[in-house]
Amino acid sequence: MARFVDQVKIYVEAGNGGAGCVSFRREKYVPRGGPDGGDGGDGGDVILIADPQVHTLYDFHHQVHFKAENGRPGRGKKMKGKDGEDLILRVPVGTVVKDAETGEILGDLVKPGQRLLVAKGGKGGRGNAHFATPTRQAPRFAEPGTPGERRWLILELKLIADVGLVGLPNAGKSTFLSVVTSARPKIADYPFTTLEPNLGVVYLPDGETFVVADIPGLIEGAHRGVGLGHDFLRHIERTRVLLFILDISRDREIVRDFELLREELRLYNPSLLEKPFLIALNKIDLLPEGKRLTEVEELRALFPEELRLKIYPISAVTGEGIRPLLYALAELIKEARKEENYNTHNEPVSED
Repeated sequence: MARFVDQVKIYVEAGNGGAGCVSFRREKYVPRGGPDGGDGGDGGDVILIADPQVHTLYDFHHQVHFKAENGRPGRGKKMKGKDGEDLILRVPVGTVVKDAETGEILGDLVKPGQRLLVAKGGKGGRGNAHFATPTRQAPRFAEPGTPGERRWLILELKLIADVGLVGLPNAGKSTFLSVVTSARPKIADYPFTTLEPNLGVVYLPDGETFVVADIPGLIEGAHRGVGLGHDFLRHIERTRVLLFILDISRDREIVRDFELLREELRLYNPSLLEKPFLIALNKIDLLPEGKRLTEVEELRALFPEELRLKIYPISAVTGEGIRPLLYALAELIKEARKEENYNTHNEPVSED
């Protein structure tokens, strides 16, 4: 299985245009035939395509240089040279393409099949047939082809999911994902078990489905790249809904944990705080069964009143409390999708 790679730097070079041809008609009964040099073919373009069957940028990790085919030179009898073949590079859906030198975003490939031209092929040169005039009937020159565009690119994958799991290392995000989906992330009782994002699909009994992303856990300073920092935060940007998973074994520290997570999101990108969210108090199986309800309510009371209705006590290990949480997430996702559709269909149309 290919290793997950979510950022690469590659060099792309379009094909050069073929040279125009210098040629003259050579026929038995036409001793002074005119120029008939054909044009050179155009160089091939370099095009990126978002392919839903590609899930990682791993293929670009070892091969860095990519070049499209050159156009072929023109030939006599005004025959145009063959155009160079375009070079198609397939990337995962969700790939952001940047110019490595300027940092300019060239495209954001968020839809399957979406195409982006990243290097334009050179134009073929004109053959000498184009340069004949009444005073210059036998031009002995033609145009060279123009070079194709070339540039360094940064490809950056941001996963597209409905729900992004946010939590400190070892909060139980991977266990939660494995219970609610068919995904099988690595799970162990130590921090940073999750070293790369994992995706899973939730199937509810009513036929509703949504995608959940489990991403490396946050620590303080993540917005500066501390720990797995940006490896997490880059992927959380595309999710519609956030689920904060808190470890109740931290007892009264869970409110501070929640505030730390929110602050790291704010420092990285303030718009992340505008996403709808829920809070899961995980590992309630660790509480004494007879006192579980009381202790959960005491923990819920530690949070500001406006957040308490967003809190769902769960056990990712036993499955307790999971179903109500999933249905609540599904409702939030429906609302988020409606909002997206409304914004898409009500964008102002610019007047020329």
